[in-house]
Amino acid sequence: MTIWLWVGFLVFVMAMLALDLGVFHRKLHAISIKEAMLWTGFWIFLSLLFNILIYFMYEHHWLGIGEAIGHTLSGKEAALQFLTGYFIEKSLSLDNIFVIALIFTYFKIPDIYQHRVLFWGILGALIMRGLMIGGGIALITKFGWMIYVFGAFLIFTAIKMITSQEENIDPDRNIFVKFVRRIYPVSKTLDGEKFFTAVNGKHAVTPMFIALVVIESSDLLFAVDSIPAIFAVTLDPFIVFTSNVFAILGLRSLYFALSAMLAKFRFIKLSLSFILAYVGVKMLISAWLHIAAWVSLIVIFLLLLAGIMASILIKPSKD
Repeated sequence: MTIWLWVGFLVFVMAMLALDLGVFHRKLHAISIKEAMLWTGFWIFLSLLFNILIYFMYEHHWLGIGEAIGHTLSGKEAALQFLTGYFIEKSLSLDNIFVIALIFTYFKIPDIYQHRVLFWGILGALIMRGLMIGGGIALITKFGWMIYVFGAFLIFTAIKMITSQEENIDPDRNIFVKFVRRIYPVSKTLDGEKFFTAVNGKHAVTPMFIALVVIESSDLLFAVDSIPAIFAVTLDPFIVFTSNVFAILGLRSLYFALSAMLAKFRFIKLSLSFILAYVGVKMLISAWLHIAAWVSLIVIFLLLLAGIMASILIKPSKD
């Protein structure tokens, strides 16, 4: 019977996306920081409102929700798990914002067209993450030891994030871009907001479409990191999916709100790497030590706050 809760949520998401593109952003325009901040606040408010709904859904087990994951999940537990999962995904999406900014800069996508690219990019991300969440939960449910594999992978990713150099965008090495170029020629210039155009009478894709492909493929890589991280908080598929969706839906407005200030947050990547490492360790020791969701929420918040404060207080060296 919980299928109707899933259907209702998906209908809600589609309605919000339709309103976003078809009503609020029907007319192309560059998103101002003020507008982006208002939209960011709106998505956060909507997420917190949904968290209240999660509490009542699980407290009263609407349509049997929360009764099929090994033990009965109370409204308080479910709401805390949703909030922690949402905060993890929101925090890790900051690294995605850095990459999106690099992609738009590389392809010289004007501000006025960036929202359109991100809209379709996020729609694709929702589909990919839904499939990955379903596959990940199925693996952990069938093979309990997969939780340790995911934990070790997150620690490895954290170490790689700390030791890696600055992000570089090289579309020529992207396998998805190579595939597209085998099918369609790529125009050298933009054609307004279009993803497809014509070159010498033949169908071709524009740099806008290539930028979309790179964004989609980069989000796929980020999902490989972020989705296992939320498995340390909960294996309830509805909570995992909905917290992911709300974090992704607010990603566009967060990008426009923060893109102009990204260079100032020098220590955010370090905070994110420690968050991944913490979640990885939590998964590895889960059989011997249970860490409550509220503890994880506080730890992740403090790690992120430490990165923000360090970026503000520690001035970059001038040499």
